[in-house]
Amino acid sequence: MNWAFLQGLLSGVNKYSTAFGRVWLSIVFLFRVMVFVVAAEKVWGDEQKDFKCNTAQPGCHNVCYDHFFPVSHVRLWALQLIFVTCPSLLVVMHVAYREDRERKHRLKYGENCRRLYQNTGKKRGGLWWTYVLTLVFKIAVDATFVYLLYHIYEGYDFPLLIKCQQKPCPNTVDCFIARPTEKRIFTLFMVVTSLVCILLSIFEILYLVGKRCHECFTSGHQSHHITTNTLSSGRSLMESNTLKLPGKNTPETPAPSYSVVIS
Repeated sequence: MNWAFLQGLLSGVNKYSTAFGRVWLSIVFLFRVMVFVVAAEKVWGDEQKDFKCNTAQPGCHNVCYDHFFPVSHVRLWALQLIFVTCPSLLVVMHVAYREDRERKHRLKYGENCRRLYQNTGKKRGGLWWTYVLTLVFKIAVDATFVYLLYHIYEGYDFPLLIKCQQKPCPNTVDCFIARPTEKRIFTLFMVVTSLVCILLSIFEILYLVGKRCHECFTSGHQSHHITTNTLSSGRSLMESNTLKLPGKNTPETPAPSYSVVIS
């Protein structure tokens, strides 16, 4: 495991994450990755060697093990962690694309030109959609692997005794799993942390959508308020100009008398 790569990934993604995203990253790297590397690999390291069946029939041991454990828990969790953490790189790559585009724009038009992005790491436009889609993908990955773990092993429990009737076993044989209680605890821990990460991602999506809707409503309300103030000030100016017209001292010509008209 390359810890330098994980540290760089964590620090890079952390700069552009919300509070929910930072908690999600802490849970993934501190609880899931470290538990997987430090403890889970050792617990499942001798899984097939310590899987015992009370028969000496050649091939029965391997067939029974493959029937009850078609995919190793460790390999399944490794795939899950890879698929969950890789989408976060898309956000870093999108920000890097923005920074490169901004750099090329300055080289072309000079340092005093108008900037394309006020803040390359601010979640607006395409970066907002990239961030939200990565959250949706991470929710789908965690939910899929939690379901696969339940579907493949028919639950999250490890029985002390397994009855096997697969060929070429001569009859029903008893098989025993190494450290079933310890494996049950680690399995439940990984499942619970996956569910917590799903909830955090859902809360983060709701937070981003709610914040965006609030900003759109606030900006629309402010523009409407500015337009209303402009119209009212223009109307007041026109009314004041209208009221000033009768006050002018215009000379009045007296009407001619009746005698002047007759003559």
